[in-house]
Parts: sequence; C-alpha cells; structure tokens
Amino acid sequence: MKQILLSLIFIFLTAAMFAQEKEYKVATIAFYNIENLFDTINDPDIYKNHEFTPESDKNWNTEKYFPKMDRIGEVIKGLGADVTGSAPAIVGLSEIENMTVLEDLVNAKPIKEYNYQIVHFDGPDYRGVDCALIYRPEYFKVTNTAMYSVNMDDPDWKTRDQLLVTGMFDGEEMSFIILHWPSRSGGEKRSAPKREAAADVTRYIVDSILNDNSNAKIVCMGDLNDDPINSSVKKHLRTAAKKENAVDGTLFNPMEQLYKKGVGSLAYRDNWNLFDQIVISPAFVDKENKGYIYYKTIVYNKPFLMQKEGKFKGYPFRTYVGDTYMGGYSDHFPVYIHVIKDK
Repeated sequence: MKQILLSLIFIFLTAAMFAQEKEYKVATIAFYNIENLFDTINDPDIYKNHEFTPESDKNWNTEKYFPKMDRIGEVIKGLGADVTGSAPAIVGLSEIENMTVLEDLVNAKPIKEYNYQIVHFDGPDYRGVDCALIYRPEYFKVTNTAMYSVNMDDPDWKTRDQLLVTGMFDGEEMSFIILHWPSRSGGEKRSAPKREAAADVTRYIVDSILNDNSNAKIVCMGDLNDDPINSSVKKHLRTAAKKENAVDGTLFNPMEQLYKKGVGSLAYRDNWNLFDQIVISPAFVDKENKGYIYYKTIVYNKPFLMQKEGKFKGYPFRTYVGDTYMGGYSDHFPVYIHVIKDK
C-alpha cells in the first residue's frame, strides 16, 4: 500500500512539473550609439561635418566608410542572437547623420537579409547627428511617428530631437522613444540642467501616452549622457530600480542594478559609465498584463568590441581616437532587452 501511495505521489509531482513548463516567444529590442556615422560628403551647413571628409585630418573616405557599415551590421546581427537565433526586431540608433547612411547600413551585407525599415527625421543638432529607429517589418508595423524638441533659454543652443515611433509589435501596440540627451560638455554639474530639460521632455511624451492608456507599453532607449542614479533619470524621468516599485507611472530601469554592479557601456578616464539605457513602462512588468513582458537586460560587451592593447585596453574599440583611425566600431557598447510572451 505504501509503495502504491509513493508511486501515485511521484506521478502527480511529475505531471505538475510538466504542467508548469511553457513555451515563449522571445524578441530583442536594442539600442546602439554608433559613433559619428557620417557620409564622406562635406555639408557646409553642418558644423563639424567637415571633420568626416576625405580632405579632413581624419581622412574619412569610402575605404573606411563601408567597412564601418559592415562592422556595425555584424554587431547588430549578433544582439540577442544567442537566445533568439536571429537579429533584433527593433534597434534604436544615435549619432546618425542622415537617411543616406541609414540606407547604407540596413543594406550592409551582415543584416541586409532582415530587410530593416527606417524611421528618421533630420533634427536641429549643431553637429548634424540625429536619432533613428530601424525595425524588421515582420515584427513591427508603424502607425505613428513624431519628433519632440528640447528647448532652453539660449536660442543658439541646439540638441537632438527625441523620436517617438508607435506601432503594432507582433499584434500589440508599443511605443518607442529614441533618445540622445545633451552631453556633459563644460562639466557634468554645469551641463546637468540641459539633460534634466531633456528628461522632462521624455517624461512629457511618456505621460501623454499613459494618459490615453495607463497600460501602454513604452520603451525609452538611448544615450542619456547620465547614469541611472543621476537626477535627470531618477527624478525627472522618474524611474525605479525594482520592478515592484514601477507603479503609478514610475518607469522600470533595469540598468540601475547593472550600474551598481559596476557594469558600463562606455569608459572615460578609467571610469565606467552606463549612459546607454533602456527604460520601460510598468505594463512590461505587470504579470497580469497580457502580451510581451520584460525578461532580461544585456550590455553587449563582447571581447571583439574592446580595445586589445595600449592606454585604452578594455575600452570600447572605436573608429577614431582624435584624428587617429583605429578601425573599430564605436565608443559605446550596445545594450538590449529581451521581452517574452506565452506562445
């Protein structure tokens, strides 16, 4: 009798274990600051554009331009591929000069097969660089786009516009806000009000979406030029490091815990910063919410993306250091999240 009872308990436990197993769809949403993706044509209306021409001290030319496209394409192709077996569904980009360079990028050999589509608008930044979004049309259908400017009291000061793209992601509505907040030029403290103003604009976009739908799924991603613990992110954008604190419109920032563990996406004077961040709305961490939910965050810092030797060993392997051509990728590591849903 005891042996029969034990056998029945084992059968019930085994059945319960198998009942708990689920299959999930997994998708990758990524962001990458690809460091001065300029074409080789001099545009006299764009300040600093002349740095990236064959006549400049950098000697930026076709022989360097197209290999960079292939290198960046190879990186994009690998983001999240160890889990999904494929390239990301969505990629936010910054430091893009124009539509031409984006068309060359999506047609680069490593990613051409994915038929990435482009959302880009020319903005007012004095360096001539913008944010953009590329997406795989089998995952995402664009329904609306908009640009938002960051304005300060100084009429001569210009920075990148913020790009909002809304659409249907595998059957459910999502919004993506692509960001490149003002730099720390002039010092972190002195320039902080500019990033706080940019954060206020991002928060305005988020609130305008949440006011229409409190369960909206929103992804804010970009180079914020601040770390997850800075005031612009914590107070102005209003983020939390823990899922359970992402309520009443407070956004979940999974990058904060990575930052506190010492993980960075760029290095400066032997200090690591995590400026490249992906921040998401509460709906992504609400277990009662149907559809895609947040699963994991990665800083893609593979060895091939690092400087191998010299003063900057271990730093991101960049295209230029000053006017010296390095032949690398970018001065930032890309970042991405996985989102999953029950099949």
